[in-house]
Amino acid sequence: MPIDHWFAFVIASIVLLAIPGPTVLLVISYALGHGRRPAAAIVAGVALGDVTSMTASMLGLGAVLAASATIFTALRWIGGAYLIYLGVKLWRAPVAETPNAEAAPASLWRIFAHAYAVTALNPKGIVFFVAFVPQFLTASAPFLTQVAVLEATFVTLAIINSAAYAMLASAARSQLRQARVRRIVNRTGGTLLIGAGALAAGWRKAAA
Repeated sequence: MPIDHWFAFVIASIVLLAIPGPTVLLVISYALGHGRRPAAAIVAGVALGDVTSMTASMLGLGAVLAASATIFTALRWIGGAYLIYLGVKLWRAPVAETPNAEAAPASLWRIFAHAYAVTALNPKGIVFFVAFVPQFLTASAPFLTQVAVLEATFVTLAIINSAAYAMLASAARSQLRQARVRRIVNRTGGTLLIGAGALAAGWRKAAA
C-alpha cells in the first residue's frame, strides 16, 4: 500500500471518528451519567466492536472484489450516497433535554457489553466500513495485507477517539447537558458527513 494512501486513510479516519455518531453518542451518554469511572470499559467495548464489525465487512468486501469490478464501483457510489444520508439524518436529529440527576451506578461489565453490542451489531457500521475502506485500497497490492493495516490503524484511532470523548465529556458535564450545545455538535457533524460523501464520490469520478 502506498504511504500516501495510508496517510489519507489516517486523516479521513480522524475526521470521521470525531463526527458524532452512535458510538460517540454512547460514549458521551455514559460519561455524562457516570463520569470517568466507566471510561476503560467503554473504550474496550468500542474497540472490540470495531474489530468485529470491520473484519466482518472486509470479508464481505473481499468477496465483492473477487466477483465483480462493476459491483465494486457501484458500491463506492452507494457509499458516497450513504455518507450524505447519514449527514442529513444527523443534521435533522432532534435533541432532548438531559436529566440533571446523577445516574445510578452501573456494572462495568454491562457497560462494556453495551458498548460492544452497539458498535459491533449495528448493521450501519458494517455498511459504513464497506463504503469507506475501498476508497483507500490499491488493486495491485495484497487485499488481506491492506485490510490488516487499515483495520489496525482504524481501531487504534478509534480507541484514542473514544477515550478523548469520554474524558472531555466527563470534564464538561454541565455544559454538554445543554440542548443547544448538543444541537450545534449534531449539525456540525452532519455538515462534515455530507461533505465527506460528496468528496468521496467526486474523487472516484475524477480518478476513473
